[in-house]
Amino acid sequence: MPKKYKIRKAFTFEGKQYRVYGDDLDEVYEKKAKKLQDLKEGRIIYSGSMTVKEWTEQALNTYKVNVKNIDDMKSRINKHIIAEIGDYPLKAVTPIQCQNILNAQVGMSFSHISKLYQEIQFIFSTAVKNRLIPFDPTTDLVKPKGKKGHRRSLTEKETKHFLKVCDEDNGFILFEFMFYCGCRPEEAIKAIGKDLKMEDGIPMLHIRGTKTDNSDRMVPIPAPLYNKVRNTPPFAPLAPNRAHRAHSDSSYDRLVKSLKRAMNISMGCKVYRNELIPPLPLADDFVPYDLRHTYCTNLARAGVDIRTAQKLMGHANISITADIYTHVDTKDIITAAELINNYIM
Repeated sequence: MPKKYKIRKAFTFEGKQYRVYGDDLDEVYEKKAKKLQDLKEGRIIYSGSMTVKEWTEQALNTYKVNVKNIDDMKSRINKHIIAEIGDYPLKAVTPIQCQNILNAQVGMSFSHISKLYQEIQFIFSTAVKNRLIPFDPTTDLVKPKGKKGHRRSLTEKETKHFLKVCDEDNGFILFEFMFYCGCRPEEAIKAIGKDLKMEDGIPMLHIRGTKTDNSDRMVPIPAPLYNKVRNTPPFAPLAPNRAHRAHSDSSYDRLVKSLKRAMNISMGCKVYRNELIPPLPLADDFVPYDLRHTYCTNLARAGVDIRTAQKLMGHANISITADIYTHVDTKDIITAAELINNYIM
């Protein structure tokens, strides 16, 4: 059982906060004086008394320097790990605390849970390898079940009402980038005015993707979207939040809820005292990522070859693109039947 200290004190050195722990004030002040001396001499203090936050910062800067999606990783770690145990000394963290962090992700996607599982293991396994702690509290972690994301294309009715609410509220422009350009949410959030380009008179968007080498790409912007963003200043976000700044995780989550609400109302849902009255006409399985899936499906229906679609989607593996191309609905089958009949007749 890790030792629990009675007193914790924080102090600031060159703008950064540090913490020391002890059973009495004399011990705390002695540790503080030692740590200050080490800091003044320019030494990084590596020990089990480092907080999880301090070690995580060092570990990421040392071992993850070439990770392309490091910003997403840091955001996830800060939100779910550092927020819970960041102030604890490394040696004080218990297996049950780590398990509770994962258990709190129940209902999240399988991908999200898997990434967080790997990240919390990375933090403590590297601490063990550096001999900062004697054992790894994440050794026997159990991953909770996550939702397997089922992506689909929008129906004609959903597309109609999606475009309608976007025309009525420019606040949803982020989702238009997903629908018209195939952006991932984080790609649309990062897009700024200088990413708009002209190639042979055709408006293009430079998507500064970070997920894979293929994700950095140029895609055409259809006129309905380009006309809304063409005058955006070079360093201003193309799809800002209500405060005209880049979206945060929380503002994006609020925007998703607003989109679903607006689409439900547009599709005929009644409202009483500002609450939607069930049944809700928008399908329960609708998620914004379906807009990107719809973009890829529309490429297939428009006759764009699969290799070009792979580049436009930023897929590292063509099998991912092919998987979407094989998702046909009843309308596609009927169209195929008509083509076959016309050929035979």
